[in-house]
Amino acid sequence: MAPLKKEKTSVQKGKTAKKDKKPVLRKDKKPVVKKARQHAARQADDKVRELQADENLDRLEGRNPVLEALRSGRSINRILVSKGEKEGSIKHIIALAKQKHIVIQEVDRSRLDAMSETRAHQGIIAFAAAKDYVSVDDILKAAADSGRPPFIVILDEITDPNNLGSILRTSNAAGVHGVIIPKRRAIGLTSAVSKASAGAIEYVPVARVTNLVQTIEYLKKQNIWVVGTDAAADRPYFDHDLTGGIALVIGSEGEGMSRLVREACDFTVSIPMAGEISSLNAAVAGAVVLYEIVRQREERNRLSK
Repeated sequence: MAPLKKEKTSVQKGKTAKKDKKPVLRKDKKPVVKKARQHAARQADDKVRELQADENLDRLEGRNPVLEALRSGRSINRILVSKGEKEGSIKHIIALAKQKHIVIQEVDRSRLDAMSETRAHQGIIAFAAAKDYVSVDDILKAAADSGRPPFIVILDEITDPNNLGSILRTSNAAGVHGVIIPKRRAIGLTSAVSKASAGAIEYVPVARVTNLVQTIEYLKKQNIWVVGTDAAADRPYFDHDLTGGIALVIGSEGEGMSRLVREACDFTVSIPMAGEISSLNAAVAGAVVLYEIVRQREERNRLSK
């Protein structure tokens, strides 16, 4: 009988061991699942906070816009770089961003593709503090501080971001003190404009006004000649003296200047067209006249020496 009791005890022990094993498995599994869920929840919360933070920031796309924003000292929240992009200007941008202690994140290129508004991000997108508009008086002060006659560009109903970006780029190159745009029926300072300006948006002051005609009248009182570009003008741009304080008005492509703005100008100038095409786009027309102003001023300075 003794061996039978021993065998029964052995079976009882086996049952006890089996019962002890189940709770151990359950106890080990629950914390792992709970931890994974908490991690996923934290990631989702971080993503939401990240998106909410980016809503109030300007999106800079492309190497030149991001590089010029860094050089100009603009406040940048973070920079997203495509994984594997470490050569050329990207390398320089990353080094400069690290010096300024800016957060740099490497992400899949597909994520940049999905975020891009211009479809030409070149492997980099930065989120920067919104570009501030200036006042018209700020532009006049910049002109006074420069020691040169005021040199201002006024844009009437320019809606194409490429035109505005190109005009900003030319304005910077020509030494324009500032650009004035209307609040309505016109493009503002968007990521597409920044991209088209090749970074010039960081250096050209832009004022946004409610009423262009009132602004033109105000500039006249500051002894600034307001000159409109108009295909129907009697005289070409090179037949006028443009050496004094000038505010050049550039109208929209196709429509040109609005009637009230045209009437508010001191005079208008045309660009001779010898071919079958009767007009230039706004950015090109603006560049032609802007550099005539530069040429006349340089010529006057040379002769005065």
